[in-house]
Amino acid sequence: MASSLFINTFHVCFESVLAMDDQVIHEAELLEFFENGYFRDGFVVSTVNGIAVEISEQLFAETFELPVEVLTDLTEIPKDLVFDTRSIVSLSGEPVSTFGKKKEMKIEFRLLCDIFAKTISVKAGSFDALTMEKFQMLTAIICEVKINWNRVLFNIFKDMVTARSRQAKGYAIQISLLLENIPNLELGESSEFPSSKILTKKTVHCYVVLNEKVGAE
Repeated sequence: MASSLFINTFHVCFESVLAMDDQVIHEAELLEFFENGYFRDGFVVSTVNGIAVEISEQLFAETFELPVEVLTDLTEIPKDLVFDTRSIVSLSGEPVSTFGKKKEMKIEFRLLCDIFAKTISVKAGSFDALTMEKFQMLTAIICEVKINWNRVLFNIFKDMVTARSRQAKGYAIQISLLLENIPNLELGESSEFPSSKILTKKTVHCYVVLNEKVGAE
């Protein structure tokens, strides 16, 4: 059922990171959106409750006020900055391998990697392994590289509706908000995003304590 839409998802609930009035999802409409969705001529297209839905990259940017600056691809981040980041995030001080394990990193950066994986990339499977993509995202944040985050996120969104794509489904709250603003589209009952999937100060504290215990063993 719709629970599959947030198995690999976190909703970050820090005032300094995300302040959305609506933290609800329209489960039935989300399932229909993904079932009928595809990408065509620059638009994510679908049909929900008999109404055509078209979401452009521009609409995506305007709705969520996403940066559209400079670099449009994470692979364009300078390699020397990625190299510096490998030492900055390291628990031991030695550069972390770009294909190593999260346990080699300081706890705060392990959490940041999980946030990337579950709220941005929406990856299924294990989150323990590091990837070049994660290091590129870390570098963008740590070194304050200006990234066109709208392009990055919209491309992931596009993959969610692309046939035979291995991209997991996600962005449940964001898509629900987009659907609420589609003219003439009547939505059914909404439900609150699962509290167990909301990342708060309390759950972050638990994350830190758990990782400290694991590291001490």
